[in-house]
Amino acid sequence: MMATALGLLRRAGSRAWWYVRELNGEHAYDRYVAHARSHDPHVRVLSRREFENRRVDRRDADPREGGRCC
Repeated sequence: MMATALGLLRRAGSRAWWYVRELNGEHAYDRYVAHARSHDPHVRVLSRREFENRRVDRRDADPREGGRCC
């Protein structure tokens, strides 16, 4: 009984952690790195800061992505 409750709690925590990472963009960088390395293992991967700067610039430039109008 206790092991089942602990398992459920762990799963709930894991899902909550995934959701938080998805909301703040953590998974986007992880997916980018995995994709870049799978296509060319020798390619220079952007740092997290470079990746986020490009992502924000892209989002701001495209109003469909929720960019600012002014």
